[in-house]
Amino acid sequence: MEALLVPLLILVLVGVVVVLAARAMGRRTPRHPQDEAPRPIRNSAELARTAAARLDQEQHRRLYALIAQGQAMGAIKLYLEATGEGLRASRDAVGALAAHPQPFRPQQAPEQPSHDDEDDAPQRFPYRYRAIASKGDVTREVSSNMLNDEIYGRIRTLARSGDAEAAAAALTRHSDISLKQAREFIALLED
Repeated sequence: MEALLVPLLILVLVGVVVVLAARAMGRRTPRHPQDEAPRPIRNSAELARTAAARLDQEQHRRLYALIAQGQAMGAIKLYLEATGEGLRASRDAVGALAAHPQPFRPQQAPEQPSHDDEDDAPQRFPYRYRAIASKGDVTREVSSNMLNDEIYGRIRTLARSGDAEAAAAALTRHSDISLKQAREFIALLED
């Protein structure tokens, strides 16, 4: 009997090692074919632009209202119903739209230039954009529904190129702050 005990223990030990190795290998291999494809970057600005382009004006307004109210599930459901995308794609799109707010842009014919001088007549967006500038211990914030990434980028470029007055004037046109406050904000951007 003792002669069979040693080979039996070796056999049990080999079986345990095989089972553990099979489990470890099973965790490393994808379980579904879609897991093999690389996932798109979530919350990217490009995804937000693409997602916003799929909505009409009313859907865009309602979606940002839900995001502003913190109703992420309602926003995902609205996007899913409006576009017919899957649940995961809708979740990613709403996350990107929340992280990178997009103004509503009606579908334009390709011949029409979209570079009208937007500084002359600012439009109001369905969300409030927050711009923050700081230098050392000084921090200033401007919050406005007439700002977006593109407009703020132009203002920042003007400030960094040395045209502080034009940058301050543009900031006052696209917000409800005084020229003095705009100059203080722009002074923090100049570097």
